[in-house]
Amino acid sequence: MTRLPPKLSYRFRPLHRLRKTDEYSSVFAFRRALRGRFFMLHYRPAGLSSARLGVVVAKKLARRAVLRNLIKRLAREHFRHVRDTLPAYDLILRLSQPAAKVPRAALRLDFAELLRKLPVSDGRSSQ
Repeated sequence: MTRLPPKLSYRFRPLHRLRKTDEYSSVFAFRRALRGRFFMLHYRPAGLSSARLGVVVAKKLARRAVLRNLIKRLAREHFRHVRDTLPAYDLILRLSQPAAKVPRAALRLDFAELLRKLPVSDGRSSQ
């Protein structure tokens, strides 16, 4: 009898989220970030075995709550599907350009490119 591989969980569980102010502050204080066309991806090596994500979308760059929530949803959805392939980092995705007229596909592509640029080492190399 052959065994099937264990089913990967694609849920966005609380252990995969940055939740507390201290967690966000420690990532920002580490001062490593990658810049994309619309986003900045701040990162810090995590003490856990998998990556965690936090998303910051300022009202100044996305005035409507509908747009802010859409950007957060798109980021979380993409992260859920690629989390198992990422190194163990605490990540903060921050919108850095106004996004009112930006297509969803461009936002997804920018986030995917930033995740591909993440260093595989311990995070001390600056990019």
